[in-house]
Amino acid sequence: MYRRFSAQLEPRSEIYWLDLVTSVTVGWGAFAWATALAPWSALKIVALFVSTFALYRAILFIHELAHIKQGAVPGFETAWNLLIGLPLLAPSLMYVGPHTDHHRRKIFGTSLDPEYEPIARWSPIKILWSGFSMFFVPPILVLRWGIVGPISWLVPPLRRLLIERASTLLINGAYKRRMPTDSERERFLLGEVGAAAVSWAMIYVAWSGIVAPSTVIQYYCISAAVLMINYARTLAAHRYENDDSELDDIGQLLDSVNLMGGSWLTMISAPVGLRYHALHHFMPALPYHSLGAVNRALLEELPASSPYRNTQESGMIVTLRSLFATASSRGHIDPGDVHHVEETAGNAGGLES
Repeated sequence: MYRRFSAQLEPRSEIYWLDLVTSVTVGWGAFAWATALAPWSALKIVALFVSTFALYRAILFIHELAHIKQGAVPGFETAWNLLIGLPLLAPSLMYVGPHTDHHRRKIFGTSLDPEYEPIARWSPIKILWSGFSMFFVPPILVLRWGIVGPISWLVPPLRRLLIERASTLLINGAYKRRMPTDSERERFLLGEVGAAAVSWAMIYVAWSGIVAPSTVIQYYCISAAVLMINYARTLAAHRYENDDSELDDIGQLLDSVNLMGGSWLTMISAPVGLRYHALHHFMPALPYHSLGAVNRALLEELPASSPYRNTQESGMIVTLRSLFATASSRGHIDPGDVHHVEETAGNAGGLES
């Protein structure tokens, strides 16, 4: 199968660069435009909407960073960190590395998977509260990078705890990240120093009044909105019905979802190829710009009995409705719902992809 689509496996640098630069230019440009507009004006709302979804698209390139070979698109990871990762306090170190665990067959869907929990077995209130908790993540990230991070260099037990429990974008609060290897230490150091510097700068400009309070609030709301939108997209990426049992390749495929149809909501909420999440789990080496063409080719040629056809859903709303219907059918409220809100926020949000 991979041989058949070998021509689609190479990432095209010009597409990556044009997409990223356009997204951050539109995103930060719309943000600046919104700061100059009158509060609650129609144009300001439009500017904030455009800024949120453009920056959201840009930050989701972190998923591509976790999959493309190092050096395949020279300088891309550094540029991504400087343009969007560090400004939103989500350096690539939080995802590059741990995300591969999500794709390991023996780990996917189990308690060792950083990006999976049996959400379909939760109560609807737990699902909603987990999404709402994303609103509290931005100040937690400032605290992690700007305050606790530097202190941890002087306190080894705190350092280990911080790396294991508060350095990864995930949804599984039980996940423990391993300590960085020699090859990962440079990324960790640069990411931590950069995120600390940005955190201190944010604290300084907000405290000193250099930046108007309305701009600080605007930045906070956009950051939280990006996390909340991504949480909704994450809910539509899998069925989330597995409960710690090992799945074979077909089981992993069937637990994943392709969001089809031409809905504008699905298009902007699952960008950078993430609407083809089942195909991504089937062929994780495919760059995002090849997923659409490969998916169409597979649907044209695979027999009607192929399990792959069962991964197709008509859009995000339909998939979310199905998840909540499954959760509602269980007819209970998990007593750990309130605790889960705190746990999810404490684990920095979860950009599962």
